[in-house]
Amino acid sequence: MSARTKARKRAIDILYVADVRQITIAQSLATEAERAASEPNRAASWLYAREIVDGVVDHRDEIDELIETYSQGWTLARMPIIDRAILRIGIWEILFNDAVPHAVAIDEAVEAAKVLSTDDSAGFVNGLLGRIAQTAPSA
Repeated sequence: MSARTKARKRAIDILYVADVRQITIAQSLATEAERAASEPNRAASWLYAREIVDGVVDHRDEIDELIETYSQGWTLARMPIIDRAILRIGIWEILFNDAVPHAVAIDEAVEAAKVLSTDDSAGFVNGLLGRIAQTAPSA
């Protein structure tokens, strides 16, 4: 598993924990930062995970609006928490990280959904991110 894939998983964990525990993303990030400090062998994945989470926080309103717009009848509150986290990361990578090609961001999100979420989630994530990527400038 690449360092970036591991970083995405860490970012998903941070966003998921914040939602489940009903704490701020900053609190969840701080807890993970403490853990990361004690695990120097995971430093490579930590830096990108933090970049992802900071980016999601910085653009959360826009990201959530896109999820609501493109999810066709699904509200954020109705989605599985893990799907929200995966979608937020995928959208951030598509729209705000020029270093990640759209296809890679979508593939990584779909794989995460296959492993971490429901049987229907991978298709849902693929469709929603694909529609958003069509409207985004090419990476």
